[in-house]
Amino acid sequence: MKMGGFMKKRVMIGMSGGVDSSVAAYLLKEQGYDVIGVFMKLWDGEAEREKACCSLSAVEDARMVAEKIGIPFYVLNMRDVFKEKVVDYFVDEYLNGKTPNPCIACNKHIKFDAFLKKAQMLECDYVATGHYSKVEHDSESGRYLLKKSDTDEKDQTYALYNMTQYQLERTLLPLGNYNKDQIREIAAKIGLVTANKPDSQEICFVEDDDYYRFIKEYSQKDIPCGDFVDKNGKVLGKHRGIVKYTVGQRKGLGIALGKPAYVVGINAKKNQVIIGDNEDVFKKGLIAKDFNLIYCDEIEDGMTVYAKVRYSAKAKKANIYKIGRDKVKIVFENAERAITPGQSVVIYKGDYVFGGGIIEKAI
Repeated sequence: MKMGGFMKKRVMIGMSGGVDSSVAAYLLKEQGYDVIGVFMKLWDGEAEREKACCSLSAVEDARMVAEKIGIPFYVLNMRDVFKEKVVDYFVDEYLNGKTPNPCIACNKHIKFDAFLKKAQMLECDYVATGHYSKVEHDSESGRYLLKKSDTDEKDQTYALYNMTQYQLERTLLPLGNYNKDQIREIAAKIGLVTANKPDSQEICFVEDDDYYRFIKEYSQKDIPCGDFVDKNGKVLGKHRGIVKYTVGQRKGLGIALGKPAYVVGINAKKNQVIIGDNEDVFKKGLIAKDFNLIYCDEIEDGMTVYAKVRYSAKAKKANIYKIGRDKVKIVFENAERAITPGQSVVIYKGDYVFGGGIIEKAI
């Protein structure tokens, strides 16, 4: 399709039925792109919850938005790859005493890999999502960079650190210059059905937010009880299965020690949950694997960065060291709370994502 003498760039946008992706699709069309709206069918749950990302109502909301803004709309079946790369991974990690982030796995394997490949099959130039982040091209280095959104509270770069140069070059993130209130105002102004739709908070494939029930039913494995132990291995009581616990947890332990007790570690091989005091939850550093660099080609050993160990955490001052292929050591200026194996650490240089990886262990 030509526009003003130039070929109109085609973009395939993932539409979830939420307000963010709805407005992202509208903004792209307003910017002159040839936009195709696609709903990714990822999961069939037992209950079609109203707020679930793959519910029938979510599909219909996305379809109505596409019709309203005048773009074609399709539903794409991506259940198999989602099951393999996200759900199986989520369950396996929990059974091995880790605390995974399935949204990060979904972005890595689904939205910016499998989805991008589908878009290219349809001769699209770009894919797009409703993430609050920015992609910039640095003319000096020739690299594509991932930058924080204008509003820190909505910034979603933490979940996008796995993106490659190839993917960044072919990705549009139109919401990076907006805050949530502005997005809702745009949606209301143009009469989108999703304008006041609440944000989804839970993991999309765990219908009732009960991880233990889901993991037990999905894996069809018994999740045995085991021992609570202290740092020296002394047995303190019985736990109800390691998937019920995560590092830093205090509530719901079901153990009375006469003082506040915290989970400070999980030993899956011995089926033990290690209990300690609040100060034991703080660690000076971590080892991360599968580290993906975005900002540059090489890590300058000992360089100062800011590191974030969970989505909701603030980035803290640290030094980074390369210790192997795709593996780094990060040492914080001040001890950091609840560094959790299975979660991700994301490194920042100013407003830009330097890189990130999966936390292997705290040190």
